[in-house]
Amino acid sequence: MSIDEILEEMDELLDKASTVPFVSHKKVIDGERMRELINDVRLNMPHELKEAKKIEFDCQRILNEAKLNAESIIRKAEERAAQIVSREAIVTEAKKKALDMLTKAQTAAKNLQQNATASVAKMLNDTENYYSRNLQSIKAVKAKLNTTAAAGLNMTDKKNGLQ
Repeated sequence: MSIDEILEEMDELLDKASTVPFVSHKKVIDGERMRELINDVRLNMPHELKEAKKIEFDCQRILNEAKLNAESIIRKAEERAAQIVSREAIVTEAKKKALDMLTKAQTAAKNLQQNATASVAKMLNDTENYYSRNLQSIKAVKAKLNTTAAAGLNMTDKKNGLQ
């Protein structure tokens, strides 16, 4: 069961709960069921956290691969340029081609790194938005739970004449 489904069930539990007499904004809920749902949320959280860590790992891997590819392209371009320069008859042409290859390699590496960084940023933003929404939902449920718990204690105190 996903966190969203659990939160939806918590909302349903609150919606179906009966109201406290003379206090329409307070409800009586099944505490055992609410505790089960809260435990389900706790059990489901590590999955999302693992996903966030996996995304972070993938982002780092993509950046490392891009860097290695860029270094390999530059190294090959430099080696090719050195071979061409060694030939006396085409020294000028070799320098030009080496410079072009180096520029293309650097541009390709820069583009690859920029694309990887943009992809990582989007994945992290999506993850952050997802967890932000879930955190807001959890806070709302927690506030409702606290309100309901406080209402239950107040009613118990009034019933026992402890006020």
